This record gives sequence, C-alpha cells and structure tokens, in this order.
Amino acid sequence: MSAAAAQFRIEPLSGTHDRSRFVSGSGPLDRYLREQASQDIKRRIATCFVAVDFENQDIVGFYTLTATSVALDALAPEIAEKLPRYPVVPAALLGRLVVSVAAQGRGLGAALLADALLRTARVEMGVFAMVVDAKDDGKDDAAQRFYEKHGFTLLVGEQRRLVLPIATALKALERRDAK
Repeated sequence: MSAAAAQFRIEPLSGTHDRSRFVSGSGPLDRYLREQASQDIKRRIATCFVAVDFENQDIVGFYTLTATSVALDALAPEIAEKLPRYPVVPAALLGRLVVSVAAQGRGLGAALLADALLRTARVEMGVFAMVVDAKDDGKDDAAQRFYEKHGFTLLVGEQRRLVLPIATALKALERRDAK
C-alpha cells in the first residue's frame, strides 16, 4: 500500500463533502469541483471521485470519468493491429485528475490514477482503454510527463491526448503491487 493510500480514502463525490476549501492552484479546476461536478453527476455526464484525508476529512484530490471512444486509426499500429476492424473502440475519458496544493508531492496523483484505472477495469461493459487530455494551463509539459511515466502514449496526430489500454494498465499495476 502506498503512503498516499494510507492517508486518504477515495470515494464518489456526494453532498456530504465540503468542497469549499479545496485549492489546487488552478482556478478553473477548483471552480469545477465546487460548482459543476455535482451537476455533471446528476445529468450522468461524468462521475467524480474524491480523495478525502482521513485526519481532517478535507478533499485533497479528485478525478472525473466519462465515456468516450477512440478512432482505430488514432491508435499506434502495434495496438490497432490486435483489435477488430471497428471504426472506433470504447474508452473511458479521465477528464480531470487534480491534487490539492496541500497534498502535492505525496503520491496522491498516482493513487488517483490507479483508482481510476481499476474502477474502469471493473465496469461491466466493454472499455478498451483510458484516454486523457494532458493539460497544464500552458505552464509546461508536467501533466503529459506524468501520464507518460504511467504508460500512456500519444494518440496518432495528437499533441496532448494520450491513451493507455486497460489490459496494459492492469499488468503494470500487478507488477507494482508485487514489489
């Protein structure tokens, strides 16, 4: 179990969570959690999961998941050649993955990503891959480097949209847990 997992629990966002104190350093993402996430959940546009600090019950991170698809020809040839010739394959979109300023540098981002991948793998419907848009508010390429470190690769012809097959992610998580 990682140090982050020992300090936080990850659960679906609900009305009992106090979102008012969450600060990530990104105004738009903080506003999303405070003002939009519940509406997206009610409308079944996205699901939102929060990391809650065991000690003070503060939200210290969150991520959203929603359905998407990936064009077969946007996948790397070595991935696409193993798939049926459908024009698109089903995927989950990790729309946002955010860690509070107070919790940054403690492994929570990786713990949230692992949780999102495991939840996606457990869904009782076909989901081939997870897709992310690595956005950094124009600062640098830190988000893209984070996802690439965890096995994501750029989709063909894209600059910030990355993909990771769920089966590949599960194998990596098994290797990590075996250590």
